[in-house]
Formats: sequence, C-alpha cells, structure tokens
Amino acid sequence: MQNRFYNAFDTETYGAGRKADYRSAFQIDRDRIIHAHAFRKLQSKTQVFLSGEYDFYRTRLTHSMEVAQIGRSICHYLLSRGGPLKPDFCIDSDLVEAICLAHDLGHPPFGHSGERTLQELMKKWGGFEGNAQTLHLLTATIYQNQSSVRGMQPTRALLDGVLKYKKLFKEFAQPPQNHFLYDPQAEVRKFVFGGAKVPRALHAGEKLNAFKSVECQIMDWADDAAYSLNDIVDGVKAEVLSFEKIEAWAASQPIDAQQQQLIDGLFDAMRGDRIEGMFSQKIGTFIRACRLRERETFMTAKTNRYRFELVVDPMAEREALFFKKMANDIIFESPQLQQIEHKARRVLFDLWNSCWNNYVEKGPRVINILPTRVGKLIDAEKTKAGKARQICDYLAGLTDGLIVRTYRRLFDPEFGSIRDLS
Repeated sequence: MQNRFYNAFDTETYGAGRKADYRSAFQIDRDRIIHAHAFRKLQSKTQVFLSGEYDFYRTRLTHSMEVAQIGRSICHYLLSRGGPLKPDFCIDSDLVEAICLAHDLGHPPFGHSGERTLQELMKKWGGFEGNAQTLHLLTATIYQNQSSVRGMQPTRALLDGVLKYKKLFKEFAQPPQNHFLYDPQAEVRKFVFGGAKVPRALHAGEKLNAFKSVECQIMDWADDAAYSLNDIVDGVKAEVLSFEKIEAWAASQPIDAQQQQLIDGLFDAMRGDRIEGMFSQKIGTFIRACRLRERETFMTAKTNRYRFELVVDPMAEREALFFKKMANDIIFESPQLQQIEHKARRVLFDLWNSCWNNYVEKGPRVINILPTRVGKLIDAEKTKAGKARQICDYLAGLTDGLIVRTYRRLFDPEFGSIRDLS
C-alpha cells in the first residue's frame, strides 16, 4: 500500500548513486544507519556515566534504541487515533525510527563534557555542535573509506528529521555555544528546503531553529521522554540519586503541588524497588500525550511533513522538564560527572594540541601520531579551518575507550605495547 503522506520530494536523496530495491526509501535509510561503523561506536560512548563504569546504565547506543522505540510507538499511536491519519496516509514509522537511531551519531566521547570541550576548541574554526556533526556524518563522512561515496545518500525527509537546528554558525550575532549548523552546511539546508526561500521572519532569534518537520518533532519529544526519565533511573541505580540528595535539592527549588506529587511518587518507587517499572509506565503516558495539528508554513505546498505539527500535552512537558532539571542539578553536577568533565578537557586538549602541532603548525612532520587515512585527510585540506575540522572529526569519532587508550599511548610512558595499538 502506497503511503500518500509522502511524495517524490520527500524521498529524493542527497547525492546520486542509491539504487531502489525491495525496501522503501526510508527502510534503506534505516538499514544504512544500523550497519554503519559510526552507529556501532555508540555502544562505547557516554550517555550519562562514563562508558565502562557500570554494567547496567545506558550508553549512546541503548539510548538511541530506546528513542527509536518511543518514536515508532508515537507514530502507531497517532495513527490509532484516526483522522487525519489513515493506513495509506500516515507518518512513516521506518523513517522516524531511522531519524531516532541517527540523532546522536555526531556526539563525541565523554558525552556532553566532550561536546563542550570540542565547542571550545573549535570556536575560531566554525564551531562544534553534536547535531551539526550528525548531519556532517550523514552527508559527508559516514562511508568515507569508499572513495566513490560521500555520505550515505540520505533522503530529504531523513536529513530534515535530524535537523533539530537550522541556523548557521555565521548567522548568529555572537559565536554560539550550541544549536547551530556548520556554515558549509548551508548547501544541505538549501536541499532540505528544496530551494524554497526561507521567510525573513524565520531568521529572527531562534525561530528558524524551532522550525521542524513533524518527524523531527517526534524524534525530539521521544529523545526528551527517554533521557528525562531514564537518566533518573540510571542515577538511582548508580546511587548518585538518593533520598537525601533529592530532598536537599527540592528544598532549594520552588516546588509546586504537581512537582511534589512527582517527588512523592519517585520516593515510593525507590522504597519499593519499582523505579524501572514506574518510569516505563511514564514513557507510555508521554507517548499518549501526543496529538497532531494542521499548520500553514512556506513548506506546506511541498510536503505534508510541514502540513502537520506535533502537540504534546503541557502537563507531560512540565513533568519531563522537571525530571531533566533534577537530573542536571543532582547527577550532572555530581563529583562523579564533574570528574568526567575534568578528564574530557585534559584528554581532548592534550590530543588536540598534539595533532595541531604535528599536522598544522610545524610543517613537514617527523612522526605520524594519527592513522594514515586521517593524516592524508588533514594534509589534503588547504586552510587551517579545514585541517581543524578534520582533526575535530577524528576526535569526535573516537569512543570513550579508544580516546583514553590513544591518550595513554602518547603520554603514559608505561603504556604502549604492540598489543595496545588498537
């Protein structure tokens, strides 16, 4: 059955060379992501706690899988509600799954600590942003080892789905810390909009960043639902979130009646060792909090992806925001996570300086400290900004374990046998 929600505009690919087969265009998108090296690396990248510290917490990979499940479920739930959706006119769950699986591909080792450090290192070279890096992977580097291939030739709908932010680095009055695209990605943004002129009003403030396809909105809410709840579960299991810490935090906050009920429910679940079950039920509640609403935008005539927008019940949004704030204030400000922040800065700054000194500043190098392929990519760049981007790509692509081993090989005199070379 053909899905009338999508047309040729949605399935057009960025780059030639993709052949049609028994799968839909969006199933091909999903399969190419799942089988990509960059996707497998997520199993060893930090979500909250440093990869390897505990054996039960979430990694970027398990988080992405959970977001994909929530995203698919939202699609099925919206269809079950009936009009305006029908079996032959509905949001494609394979597409949403692909978007959700891809949404964290660009995030570096050491989680948000690593992202903040790379943002600092790349500030004068066009910035670093996890979501922009995801787009960079999908369109340029994800299958870089194949000389005839650039990126994975994703569909327009997939690219638009991962574009949480659409404003370029240079379009901000001051260099932003996050929530931007790299300047060369203006070409991708133009493709996503099919050449349509973006209204001047959308360029004001954060309006362009808030302008998202319905699939992107579903991914964004699925992501919020997953990490706002699951970060709490992992924090309790790791004993970083305790009764005493939550009570002390709550005493410093303007807690209202609804929020006090959430704390009471959390305490009851902790006492009864029902934390995972309770928060799993909350995910179901967050899925059922979704509705669709029609809208009119400059893209409505081209695609149904901008004819509809996702509306989430405000009570569910407030609950997600409350748990995100609790996790940020207690978990992410904890000594355990601050130690990761310190480690990320030390490791990334030292590796960056070594790469910069050996491949950029000192002319012909005496030693090769990077893989041959990476060295050739840096050498091929004509500008310092281009070389910086290649070094950044390399560091962002490392897993938690590999970046630590690389650091130790370079700076630890007692580490570095032939068996440590991978």
